[in-house]
Amino acid sequence: MAKASDIKNGNILRFNGDLVQVEEFIHRTPGNLRAFYQARMRNVKTGKLVEYRFRVDEEVEICRVETNDYQYLYEDGTFLVIMDNTTYEQYNVPKFLFGDGIKFLKEGMNVIVAFESEEPIMAQLPQNVELEITYTEPAVKGNTSTNAQKYATVETGVEIRVPMFINQGDKVKVDTRTGDYIERVK
Repeated sequence: MAKASDIKNGNILRFNGDLVQVEEFIHRTPGNLRAFYQARMRNVKTGKLVEYRFRVDEEVEICRVETNDYQYLYEDGTFLVIMDNTTYEQYNVPKFLFGDGIKFLKEGMNVIVAFESEEPIMAQLPQNVELEITYTEPAVKGNTSTNAQKYATVETGVEIRVPMFINQGDKVKVDTRTGDYIERVK
């Protein structure tokens, strides 16, 4: 067990049975009162914000979290199977940890996953992915000069909005957080 004075921003703590990440940690010394630490923490699983005052000598449990790059292999029910690129070990990670960007995930992509004692607690997709357009309406000559957009289906089956000059078979870069088209890849 560690003391509250050992906590730093970014640490993962076990607080009231949940894992929380410290976002802000400030030492306060009010005039004629005892010193304390004011912490703002976010629950890792739910995203809920928690504020708490720690006494200076209060004991806390700082968790050891290992974050690494993994390769996405395939989907297995409510889990995604990932593989460690160095040891070739495979792990099951719940889909909900990846959020809405999971619809842009294709086999073989690298993802970042954080484990706390063999339990996956956080997962992150790359910010941008390159996907091939599998279907879109052909562009009409003269329509490409404006900022008009059309719908296109990418290889993962998701429909996104792209500029008129994008054709079937083109590769495009897509932002996984918003689902927006970024640019055409050559």
